[in-house]
Amino acid sequence: MSINSNIVWQTYKVNKAHRSEQKRQQPCVLWFTGLSGSGKSTLANALEQRLFELNHHTYLLDGDNVRHGLNKDLGFSDQDRQENIRRIGELSALFVDAGMLVLAAFISPFRAEREMVRELVGPGEFVEVYVATPLSTCELRDPKGLYKKARAGEIRNFTGIDSDYEVPENPELSIDTSVLDLDEAVMKIVEFLKSRSILKEV
Repeated sequence: MSINSNIVWQTYKVNKAHRSEQKRQQPCVLWFTGLSGSGKSTLANALEQRLFELNHHTYLLDGDNVRHGLNKDLGFSDQDRQENIRRIGELSALFVDAGMLVLAAFISPFRAEREMVRELVGPGEFVEVYVATPLSTCELRDPKGLYKKARAGEIRNFTGIDSDYEVPENPELSIDTSVLDLDEAVMKIVEFLKSRSILKEV
């Protein structure tokens, strides 16, 4: 017998459509993917601030922050990394059901993981933002000193050095933070969200 055989999905009177209408926005996951140091967290943080100023309802999930709580029991093996993204995907889907705009900033190097999250939400509710900053720029920035450690062999399986990063094939947005400044990058995303009617006039 399946361990889930006695679990029944509960249906409630207030649903995603009601919550979205109340918030005057189309809920979605904005999934920021890219190398360490590419600017994912910085961009997501600035975008959330702008959306807040526009009276939209958001929540930002960041890789390091989540590992302090929900995923503090996970390491960095391939299996643990997959579980890390699976949990974040499920959490993001719950926020979407709550009518929120979820900003998720994770390296998430593998296409299969990102597609797994996309499939957890409805059509048009997953926006892949590829932060396409070149490795050379990321390594020059090295805000946490991780590239230096990886090059010295102190960190194994580091994305971009001795572990692959699978570039998104068809991201909804591609942003190179070595070309666009922060304000330009934020505006590009905001205009995209308006064009998809994810953001509505308040």
